[in-house]
Amino acid sequence: MMSMRKRWIPTEIHKNLDPNQISDYTALFSSELGVDPLIARILALRGVSSVEEAVTFLQAPLSALPDPFLMKGMDRAVERVVEAIRQGQKIKIMGDYDCDGVGAASLCVEFFREIGASADYFIPHRANDGYGLSETAIRQAAADGYSLIISVDCGISAHAEAAVAKELGLTLLISDHHQVPEQLPVAYAIINPHQPGCSYPFKELAGVGVAFCLVAGIRKRLREEGYFSTRPEPDIRKHLDLVALSTIADVVPLHGVNRLLTKAGLRIIEAGSRPGMAAIREVADIKNITCGTIAFGFAPRLNAVGRLQDATLGADLLLESDYGKAISIAMRLDAMNKERQDIEKEILAQAIERIERGECGERTIVLADSRWNPGVIGICGSRLVEMYHRPTVLIGLAGEKGKGSGRSIRGFNLYEAFSSCASTLQGFGGHEYAAGMSLFAQDVPAFAWAFEELAQRTLSDEDMVPQVPYDAEIDLQSLSLPVVEELDILAPFGAGNARPTFVARGVKAEGVRRVGSDQKHLSFTANQNGRRVKCIAFGLGDYADGLEGQSVDLLFAASINEWRDTRTVQCEVKDLRAA
Repeated sequence: MMSMRKRWIPTEIHKNLDPNQISDYTALFSSELGVDPLIARILALRGVSSVEEAVTFLQAPLSALPDPFLMKGMDRAVERVVEAIRQGQKIKIMGDYDCDGVGAASLCVEFFREIGASADYFIPHRANDGYGLSETAIRQAAADGYSLIISVDCGISAHAEAAVAKELGLTLLISDHHQVPEQLPVAYAIINPHQPGCSYPFKELAGVGVAFCLVAGIRKRLREEGYFSTRPEPDIRKHLDLVALSTIADVVPLHGVNRLLTKAGLRIIEAGSRPGMAAIREVADIKNITCGTIAFGFAPRLNAVGRLQDATLGADLLLESDYGKAISIAMRLDAMNKERQDIEKEILAQAIERIERGECGERTIVLADSRWNPGVIGICGSRLVEMYHRPTVLIGLAGEKGKGSGRSIRGFNLYEAFSSCASTLQGFGGHEYAAGMSLFAQDVPAFAWAFEELAQRTLSDEDMVPQVPYDAEIDLQSLSLPVVEELDILAPFGAGNARPTFVARGVKAEGVRRVGSDQKHLSFTANQNGRRVKCIAFGLGDYADGLEGQSVDLLFAASINEWRDTRTVQCEVKDLRAA
C-alpha cells in the first residue's frame, strides 16, 4: 500500500497549545454549555478560552463586532466621505479584479447609491491595467469630474498612483488589507488593520471586511449627524452576502470577525435575495450553501472573468437587480470558467513535465513560460503546492517582462521572501501564503536562485513534509449520528476553522473499490470492532490495490450522507496508512 508521507499532528502540537489547558477548557465547556465533550475539545483547540468566547463562537452575534472607529485612519476617512456625500461630490470606487476586490467594490457602490450619493466603480483589466490602482483610471476619473477615489482591496503599495491623484487634486482614501510596506503612499486617509498603531483588534480581514467596516463607520456618522431624519436608514446587514462570498474566496481565516460576518452572510445567500448570486447558484446547479460551495462554485466563476477578460462583468452581476439579465451574465461567467479550467489543465501539465525533468530547486518551484496566462497561474501554483509541498512561483512572460504568482507552505512567508528577493523584482505584494510579483524576463534566473537560497536557509527537511493536524483520536463507535450532526454548530468551516478531523486506528477496510468516472477515488467500509462506517476517499484511488481486509489507520472528517431520505454517518478520508 502506498504512503503519501504526511505527518499526522495533534492540533495542540500543531498550534503549540498546552494539553493540560485544553483538557481544562474541554471540561469547562462541556459542563457549562451542555455540548458533547468532543465539541468542547474542538472549541478549545480553536483557541476559545472562556465560556463567553465559546458562546460568541457558537452563536456568532453581529453585536460582537468591534467598533469600526478602532481602525486607524477610519475617523479621517469617514469625515471626508460624509463631506463628499453632503456636497454631492462624485465618488469613484476602485477595486481589484479578483472576487474580493469585486465584492468590496460592489458593496460600497450599492451602499452609496442607496443613501443617495453619486458613486460608480472601476475594476482594472488584468492585462491592460495590471494589479491595483490604475493611473489611467485615476486620470479618467479626474476628467469625468470625480472628487473622491476610494480604493478597496488594493492601494497600500500604490505610491506612484497616489502621487498622480494628489497632482490632479483628487482625494484618495485607501482601504486595503494586504501587508503594509515600510513606506506608505501619500493619501488623505489609509485604513488597513496591519498598519502600525492600528487598534482594531482583528487583523485578518479580507478586503471586503475592511470595506464593510468603512461602510459601517460612514452609516454611524451619518446617523449621529441626523442624515437619516429625512430618508430611510439602510440596513447594511443585507450586504453581508457580499462579505461572506469575498471573505471565503480570499481564503482568510474564518475565526474572529471573519466568522461573525461570514456566518451571517451565508444565511443571506441561502435566502436568495440577490439576483446575481441566485443566478450563479442556478447556472452552477448548487444545492446547498456552504463555505465549500461558495469556494468551489461561486468564487471560481467570478474570478474566471477577471483572469481571462474584464472583471467589471463580475461587479455588474452582483449589482444587477433583474434576474433575467443576471442569468445571462452568469451564463457568460460559467463559459469563461470552463475556458479557465481548460487553460489551467494545459499549464499544469506543462509545469509538471518541467518539474519532473528537474528544472527546479530542491526546496522551491520557480518556472517561467511565455505560453502561460498570468491570470491562471495562481491556481496552478496552488495545485503544485498541494502535489509537491514546496513554495511555488509561476511566471507568465510577455516579451521582456513577466508577471508571477506565488503560493507557499507553512514556515515560509511568501511576502517576506519577495521582500528579501526585492533586488530582482520590479514590484510585489500580497500575504504570507499567496503573493504576486513582476520582474524582467532576464532576471528570472537571479530571482529563482535567490528564492531557492532563501528556502534552503529557512526550511528544514521536516518542513518539506506536509503536516496534517487532527483534533482527536476516536473510536468509530463514538461517531453516532447525533454527535456528527452536532459538529455542524462549529460551522462555517474553511481556512482557520477547518472541518474537525479525527484519527481512527486499527480499522479493517472492507468492500474496497475504485469509484468516479476516472477511477481516482476510493470507496470502502471501515470496520472497527463491529462498528461499520462508509468511507469515501477523494483522489486516493491508487490505494485500492491490496487494501481489502487490511488493518489501517484513518485520518478523516465525519459528515452526514443523505440518500433516499436516510441519513447515515460517513467518513471523508483524507489519508490512510497501515496500522
